[in-house]
Amino acid sequence: SVSCEFCLILGVILFRICWFAVFRLSTRQISTTCGVQGGQKWRLEHGLARSGTEYGPLTDLPDWSFADGRPAPPLKGHLRRKQERETLARRIVMLNSEVDQGMEMWREKQEEAKRVEEHKKSLLLKPKGKLLLKKKSKS
Repeated sequence: SVSCEFCLILGVILFRICWFAVFRLSTRQISTTCGVQGGQKWRLEHGLARSGTEYGPLTDLPDWSFADGRPAPPLKGHLRRKQERETLARRIVMLNSEVDQGMEMWREKQEEAKRVEEHKKSLLLKPKGKLLLKKKSKS
C-alpha cells in the first residue's frame, strides 16, 4: 500500500515534469520590444540616415540606364519619395510663413502696447512749481 502511494506520487511528479518540458519546448517566445536594426545608433551618431535604405545613392539613383546613355524611366518608389519630399517642402514653407506672420503680429502688439503706455504717461499730470525746478536741475 505504501509502495502504491509512492508509485502514484512518483508518477504524478514525472507527468508534471514531462508536461512542463513539452509545454516549454512547444511554445513560441514572443518579444514585445521594438527591434533595432544593426548599426542604427552608429549611423545616427555620424549624421547618416537611420537605415541604409532611407536616402542616399542606393535609393535615389536609378538602378539602370540604357546602353546609349539615356536615363531609365523613374521607378514608382522614386516618384513616391519625390512626391513626399515636395509635400514636406510645401508644408515647411507654409509653417515658416505662419511663424513669420505670428512674429510680425507679436511685434505689432508690442509696439501698440508701447504706444499705449507712452500715451498714458503723457496724460499724467505734469509737475509744477518747485518739483518742476528740481526735475530740470537733475537733468
